[in-house]
Amino acid sequence: MPLFDWLNKRGAGVLLHPTCFPGDQGIGTLDYSARTFIDFLANSGMKYWQVCPLGPTGFGDSPYQTFSAFAGNPYLIDLKQLLELGLIKVTDMEPFRFMPGSRTDFGLLYETKWPVLKKAFTEFSENKTSHLKLHRAFDKFLISESKWIDAFGLFMGLKDKFKGRSWLDWPKEFRDYSKVSEKTLDPETLHGALSHKFYQFLFFTQWSLLKNYAHEKGIQIIGDIPIFVSLDSVDVWCNPEYFQISKKTFKPIAVAGCPPDYFSRDGQFWGNPLYNWSALKADNYQWWADRFEASFSLYDIVRIDHFRGFEAYWSIRANAKTAAEGKWVQGPGLDLFTAIKDALPDSRIIAEDLGLITPEVTKLLNDTGLPGMAVLQFAFGGESDNMYLPHNIGKNTIIYSGTHDNDTTIGWYKTSGEEIQDHVRRYYNVSGESVGWDFIRSAYKTPASLAIVPLQDLMSLDNEGRMNEPGNALGNWQWRYQSWQLESLNNESAQYLTELSELYGR
Repeated sequence: MPLFDWLNKRGAGVLLHPTCFPGDQGIGTLDYSARTFIDFLANSGMKYWQVCPLGPTGFGDSPYQTFSAFAGNPYLIDLKQLLELGLIKVTDMEPFRFMPGSRTDFGLLYETKWPVLKKAFTEFSENKTSHLKLHRAFDKFLISESKWIDAFGLFMGLKDKFKGRSWLDWPKEFRDYSKVSEKTLDPETLHGALSHKFYQFLFFTQWSLLKNYAHEKGIQIIGDIPIFVSLDSVDVWCNPEYFQISKKTFKPIAVAGCPPDYFSRDGQFWGNPLYNWSALKADNYQWWADRFEASFSLYDIVRIDHFRGFEAYWSIRANAKTAAEGKWVQGPGLDLFTAIKDALPDSRIIAEDLGLITPEVTKLLNDTGLPGMAVLQFAFGGESDNMYLPHNIGKNTIIYSGTHDNDTTIGWYKTSGEEIQDHVRRYYNVSGESVGWDFIRSAYKTPASLAIVPLQDLMSLDNEGRMNEPGNALGNWQWRYQSWQLESLNNESAQYLTELSELYGR
């Protein structure tokens, strides 16, 4: 009997990160645009909305490299809701009028949004009598999130104190979390720590309201957690014993990545510290149980990135020149998922099982019972036994036309070469002129229980809609759609998508 067996109904949904929402705040936020998008899902016969990780991002702006595995991204906070609460003024919104609307300029956003959030915290902390209800809610939040919020506040307060530098570059007395105490910190740092707790309170409050709205519309949210955490994170700072880092210098001994693959000739050098699985096992994987529990408070279903790393992970010496120098090392396997099942028996988890999949990884997937993934863009150009071709896809699967790491389907098709294009045309018996919708219809038709399509494919966008290019550290995660583009889908495509859902039982 597999550990998990939850995917027993067919459905469809859209992959879209919240930063992509339109609006006049320099980045997508948890505002009316998010609700409009949820309305579109409901009007189109959809049941799911999938997002990328929601943690606070740093250099490179990747949601897969965050300062915390538990915290939310303050950039997603809707400032207009703070205006309604009396925490900021109309004039504080003025600078955002001059920010681009079709993409996110993270550098400009950093300079613009943080000052406004700080003004909100100043108003909140200095005029307590005007915000008593908010203070009571904040106090409850600090209690409910006590497992992680205090350490996160300290981490971010110290990061502000040291001008954003990595904790590895902080003065020696602050690198060891076990020796840092609030009693020894200066008032300014403590004030900064409290402000970051407040920003988390705002984020979680707004996200909870949006999640409730989604549920009212019959939409469930699929979240995403990376298998690894960032080296410059509160998770590593607080729990160095859980990672393969030096006890003296706190620097990584070995780091994560992947061997040469579809995306990179030399492999990918991610740089995340690897886990000390024996130490985690000694604590019965409590850190992982806490992480999943926190994720299920945000999402209904959790996709875990790089599932194959639990069977065996690519270990690269910290001083290696390329990721190709790494080696495979045994992971925790079924032992970890047994502990998760014991702690959270009703967990609904998706395994991102793309990449180099060995018989051992397949066995682990089958033993856990977790649904895996299939991507149509990986299906073409080979033989009929390609595991991603629609006729080979199983029921316990989530089928995607593409993911956040892929080009849009139209962009991919245009750059794939004649052999692959010919395979697509012959397989689907189509001209290739509407390949994006050919893939969408195919995804709905497959035996896979869930079909997830990036919004860019619904909008028939070329590669200008690409979200991320693996191996390229800069220029990613910036794409945003415009309001008229979703309105056009509502007018032209919602009914057709509903018909597809009815036709194929989704």
